[in-house]
Amino acid sequence: MSFSSQLKEELSKINNLANKDLVKAELIGYMISNNITIIRNRIRYATENEYNINRLNKLLTNLNINYKIELQGKVYVILFNKQDFEEIFYKNNNIIIKDEKISIKQKDLYYRAIIRGAFLGGGSLNEPNNKYHLEIIFSTYENAEYVVKLLSEFGIQAKILNRKNSTSLYIKEAEEISKFLALIGANKSVLSFEEIRVLRETRNNVNRLVNCETANLNKTINASVEQINAIKYLKKVKKFEELPENLKEIAKIRLENPDLNLVQLGNLLDEPLGKSGVNHRLKKICQIADEIKKEK
Repeated sequence: MSFSSQLKEELSKINNLANKDLVKAELIGYMISNNITIIRNRIRYATENEYNINRLNKLLTNLNINYKIELQGKVYVILFNKQDFEEIFYKNNNIIIKDEKISIKQKDLYYRAIIRGAFLGGGSLNEPNNKYHLEIIFSTYENAEYVVKLLSEFGIQAKILNRKNSTSLYIKEAEEISKFLALIGANKSVLSFEEIRVLRETRNNVNRLVNCETANLNKTINASVEQINAIKYLKKVKKFEELPENLKEIAKIRLENPDLNLVQLGNLLDEPLGKSGVNHRLKKICQIADEIKKEK
């Protein structure tokens, strides 16, 4: 089962149906998703997700709204009459949310229920192992904008993507998605999401560390090859013995230890030298070799 399906299964089992106002609010969330269409005097909701349909079934039953469920291929369809639900109004054959006055005491729970219903109605969440992307598709820009404003009141930042036939609200930041899941009451999914997030970020950090170490190793190897070639060239043209003693000492150690880094080379000197000092001496050897090559 996908993470999104597990999330919707959890949401479909939330036991908060005793409060009729919150049931209506969640139903409103369903109604403003893009999966709702209006056919004459009937409202049609269609989905392939059984948990979406199970939850909507509970909401309608709780409000004593008569409905009909059909299975059309792999798609579940619920049909009910427009006049049976008065908490919304219609504009250009689209459902628009009403801006009702809500008591301060119930305001947060009411808005949470709307957001939860919108996600159940038209939302999805990518597998967090792959990428962070939560999206809710709405039937109108006004409804998407309304929910974005609601989320901002809870400190959650979401963006709007306006398409030709629909408008999406989307969140791509892991922290914001985690806050969203907590907001709509998906406590188990929050824990699962955070576990995956920690593992993913740990894996990414390890990969970055490995890549960094690999890059440093390659840099060390390339520098070592260049230094050894310069030393061998000086030996070939009989110029090695003319080098100052400090350069000959580091050159001999480099030839004997081609895989060591600068710090390790410095520790092998009779008088240990730091990284910058070793680097300076080896660069000087390469410079001398280059100058001799130019003269020839």
